[in-house]
Amino acid sequence: MRRRAAAERTSLERILESKPDLLERVLADLAQDGPLSARQIENSEVRRKDHWGWNWSEAKHVLEFLFDSGTVSVASRNPAFERRYDLTERVLPAAVLAQPDPTDDDSVDTLVSRSATALGVADLKALSDYFYLPTVAVRESIGRLAASGVVEPVRVAGLSQQFWLSDGARRPRRLDGQALIAPFDTLVHHRPRVLQLFGVHYRLGIYTPAAQRDYGYYVYLFLADDELVARVDLKADRALGVLQVQSAWLEEAADARRAEVASRLRDELRLMANWLGLDTLLVADRGTLARDLTAVC
Repeated sequence: MRRRAAAERTSLERILESKPDLLERVLADLAQDGPLSARQIENSEVRRKDHWGWNWSEAKHVLEFLFDSGTVSVASRNPAFERRYDLTERVLPAAVLAQPDPTDDDSVDTLVSRSATALGVADLKALSDYFYLPTVAVRESIGRLAASGVVEPVRVAGLSQQFWLSDGARRPRRLDGQALIAPFDTLVHHRPRVLQLFGVHYRLGIYTPAAQRDYGYYVYLFLADDELVARVDLKADRALGVLQVQSAWLEEAADARRAEVASRLRDELRLMANWLGLDTLLVADRGTLARDLTAVC
């Protein structure tokens, strides 16, 4: 993250050296027509194509700098999930803007507290990764939050590192429920935590060449009660009204629950299809759970 941030600063400096008026032009465009996405900013350039994931335009670099500095904020996202930026005073309520700026410690404490609340139980690395905060700052914040009772130190059976429990976290004897977990859901955001707590090795297929993907392109994990028991590669074909299950895989530890998992996963997939306005569920014959899922669909 630090390397990427440094690279972004270097890129911005290079951009403004060649186009010193770009920052003011971006602000002027936002003031007149905002909110706008980066591609809606008027700017002629030759785009790089060497890395699609971080191949930002010059306007995008400027907008992200202005966003980091608080000059602009994200008003919404467009149908392509691109950020739509606008001047901060048009995004945030006046009452919020009138509040005094918090100290650095207060800011970190607020973010770490929110991380702890969202995660329930987490170690230092997971709490740091949630908002991409420096580990040193998070360690100091945990000390303050523990002293005030916001988090408490706990141990997780079988793991050696220190974990922290949010003061608002429930500890029921059992959990009932199920859900499809998207690749960017906060439950699976920190991949080492998924492996440590659930015994599931999970990686994104969208950044991997097709020939090297183990499970598929956009793979959802399936949570049944308190276990991650399966994963499915899903694609919505809106033109045909079909939710395609391009592959379905059973987690090894859930083999004894195979029939139950297939049945519950079918129900959740039907719920997703209905929510997306799709009429049909189509399961491809790929994966260790595909035939079981087909049999119950």
